[in-house]
Amino acid sequence: MRYNESVPAVPPVSLRLGREGMRALDEIARRRGVSRAEAARQAIAETAERERRRKGLAAEAEALAMDPEYVREAREVAALMEQLRGPR
Repeated sequence: MRYNESVPAVPPVSLRLGREGMRALDEIARRRGVSRAEAARQAIAETAERERRRKGLAAEAEALAMDPEYVREAREVAALMEQLRGPR
């Protein structure tokens, strides 16, 4: 890639965090030993990853709930666990 063909920079983002948001950002930055900007980037990336995982887990749970074989087996396991627990 030549110098004049470089990838354009991503435009900066500006937002108002408020007092609590700024305190939280400062805390993240201080604990991680990074700048506020880096702390914000990390927090955004981590939140997006958590959301992707949650969505994937929800889809997996929904698929399992629709699988009659899985549901039958889960009920068998639950019944066995009840037997093993014994009387209350």
